[in-house]
Amino acid sequence: MLKDITVGQFYPGNSLVHKLDPRLKIVIMISYIVTLFFINSYLPYVFIVLYLMLIIKVADIPFKIVFKGLRPLKWILIITFVINLFFIQGEEIFRVAFLSITREGLDTAIKMAIRLILLVLGTSLLTLTTSPIEMTDGIEELLNPLKKIGVPAHEIAMMMTIALRFIPTLIEETDKIMKAQMARGADFESGNIVNRAKNLVPLLVPLFINSFRRADDLATAMESRCYRGGEGRTKFRELKLTKADYITFVFNIIFFSGIIVWRYLV
Repeated sequence: MLKDITVGQFYPGNSLVHKLDPRLKIVIMISYIVTLFFINSYLPYVFIVLYLMLIIKVADIPFKIVFKGLRPLKWILIITFVINLFFIQGEEIFRVAFLSITREGLDTAIKMAIRLILLVLGTSLLTLTTSPIEMTDGIEELLNPLKKIGVPAHEIAMMMTIALRFIPTLIEETDKIMKAQMARGADFESGNIVNRAKNLVPLLVPLFINSFRRADDLATAMESRCYRGGEGRTKFRELKLTKADYITFVFNIIFFSGIIVWRYLV
């Protein structure tokens, strides 16, 4: 299950989506997330799904790689669905003992589940099609205007990118430690919640130690390369918007605007 997490992973490619400016992709992703929270009916979700399918196809990423990121989300989906299903008041359509299912609760539960799935798929596409270096440059460029009020744009971008970059590394490290501990007789699945929590200690201790060691190695490597932050730092490749970027931006703005306007017209 750990290897199914796709957030933070990069899938190398030479597609149109991979070549888009990282600043554009970040802005589009923010617009996409905002748009999802404006949707209040089912038909716009169909358009969003078709939109994601188009991006996956153009990016030339196997569907199984994108959709496997939903597996670790199943328990969150189930819990969210159940909470909305049984605890939202409204017109009752079914009752199980002291719990009642309302029409409003069922509608909200389905919409929340769809929204969570689309959020994970969309954010996964951003990291799958954008390398860590491009992500750093894109975030830094977007935060540059805030430098005038003292915000360390480069440092914030670096921290965010390192955090995303090491998600797959820590997941792989966790998987290796779990297998090693299970080979020594550790049990992470049986017992009650208290016992499971205690059994995680042999996993968490070496994971934290390895994480601190990696952080120290990374800091040493950056210092040995004379890294001193963003002040006076130049770039080998400057970000420049192309004609494809402008066309993509206009198309996405029209699409997202149409979805938002749909909420108030229908």
